[in-house]
Amino acid sequence: MNDSYDPGYGGDQYELVGYDEYGQPVYRQVPPQQQAPQQPYDPYAQQQGYGYDPYATGQQAQQGQADQTGQQAAPSYDPYGTGGQPVTPSYDPYGGGASYDPYGRAASSGQQPRAAEQTAYIPQQAGPPEPDEETEGPARADRDYRTEQFAFVEEPDGNSEDVIDWLNFTENRTERREEAKRRAHSRLVALVVVLALVVAGGVGYLWYAGKLPGLSTSDDKKTGTATSVAAQKRDVIVVHLHNTKKGGTSTALLVDNTTTKQGTTVLLPNSLSVTDDDGNSTTLAKSVDDDGSSGTRDALDTVLGTDIEGTWRLDTPYLQNLVDLVGNIDVDTNADVPDPAATKKGTAPLVRKGKDQTLTGAMAVAYATYKGSGEAQNAQLERFGQVMQGVLRKVSSDAGAATTTVQTLAQILDPSLTDKDLGTFLAKLSDLAKSGDYKTALLPVQTDGTLSAQTSASVVKDVLGGSAKSPDQGSAVRVSVQNASGVKGNTDKARVVLLNGGFTFLEGGTPDTTQAATKVVYADAADKDNATEVAKTLGLSASAVSKGDASASADVTVILGQDYKPTSADGT
Repeated sequence: MNDSYDPGYGGDQYELVGYDEYGQPVYRQVPPQQQAPQQPYDPYAQQQGYGYDPYATGQQAQQGQADQTGQQAAPSYDPYGTGGQPVTPSYDPYGGGASYDPYGRAASSGQQPRAAEQTAYIPQQAGPPEPDEETEGPARADRDYRTEQFAFVEEPDGNSEDVIDWLNFTENRTERREEAKRRAHSRLVALVVVLALVVAGGVGYLWYAGKLPGLSTSDDKKTGTATSVAAQKRDVIVVHLHNTKKGGTSTALLVDNTTTKQGTTVLLPNSLSVTDDDGNSTTLAKSVDDDGSSGTRDALDTVLGTDIEGTWRLDTPYLQNLVDLVGNIDVDTNADVPDPAATKKGTAPLVRKGKDQTLTGAMAVAYATYKGSGEAQNAQLERFGQVMQGVLRKVSSDAGAATTTVQTLAQILDPSLTDKDLGTFLAKLSDLAKSGDYKTALLPVQTDGTLSAQTSASVVKDVLGGSAKSPDQGSAVRVSVQNASGVKGNTDKARVVLLNGGFTFLEGGTPDTTQAATKVVYADAADKDNATEVAKTLGLSASAVSKGDASASADVTVILGQDYKPTSADGT
């Protein structure tokens, strides 16, 4: 490729003829007659005389010197075979003579004609400056390179396949990660939807069942926005447990509040004061024995302000069979109960004290009727309540199955309650007991057998929805008891016996000294018969009754002596 070069000194032009062994461009002067056409560069054309010979200058210089001095110069080495060419004498900085001309001009004055094939080597010379468009437009056009003059070769790369594979692997791994994220997101959404459906279903069920916190009737009752206590609907029956071996009874009310979905066993002490068929004041225990189921039911309705629908008489043998039919019961027992059939001392107890004790029918009867030495009658009553709640947890919640259980007992029921009614009622209470909506409450009774409006409100009003109304105490015989026996527990035992006998008990205190015999004293002759009845109730003979000074607040006064032997605490 040829290119003309103008160094800018007088308009002389040079053309590129090749490159030296160091890669530097080599130019030569273009004669005036040859400046227009430019020959293409041919690195193998030195033999024709226009190739560059970096070592030919020596021979030419020698020839010039020979011409000037008349001596023959030794031939110089010409690696390109150009042969000796006549050249313009060059400057010799150490030999003197000719003046220096970088473009090959002669040292003599005046411009020397240029040789036709004279070449010049300009080492380390930068490329030609850009020509002016106006002055050298045609020359610049000759030097412009065109796209077709270049060839681009794409060298094959052995690692290209590895790069492609790596890019594919990276892309596939990214796609797999994105797909895993999408699947995880889909699973999370599905899980949230399922949980939302479960929660919605649970809330709907609780709302339907009336057990949703904040919306149940029991919670509304506390805030005063629900149905009033008196307006709530309750189903109530009374159950009397008769101890056929030892005697005595235990009474409880089974309550199903259909409004609040709450079941309750209300334990009624035997000392509760009620009115008998004749309108006289008597105790609950005495009413059960004398007035029967119908009279006692009416008396309880009067005292508690309830509406009892039926009476269930449950003798101890039937209680034993009932526990066996439901498959035993589990009770947290609070005392060791001896075996009633044991004949030797030191025999292991039939029921042991402990949590979650499994009781058979015989064990349940023994525990329900057991009253330890020195215990009040309420302790035995509470054990009976535990057994009843244990039975309700084991009875079937299906009305048909529960009715079959009742019929299997082959028990003669009170006319007010059929076996189907009792089975259906027990099934409802069983469902409440199994769901934890069941409790046991003891009716608080004062020492004289009456109810206090303050202490009884939590049971009579809240549970039974009634109001306490004790019978007029003017109709009951008031008995004051003084304990001169020297035994502290005799007062409480006499109180229980008297209350069970229908008398009003008054605490008379303890005299300073003891006395040997027990006395029953009345002040008014009209109370002689009442005094005789009191003596009989306490197990005393008629000789213990006498007229004397009685307590001003009582109709009859009893002074317990050392000969007093109390009867059973339940009045038997």
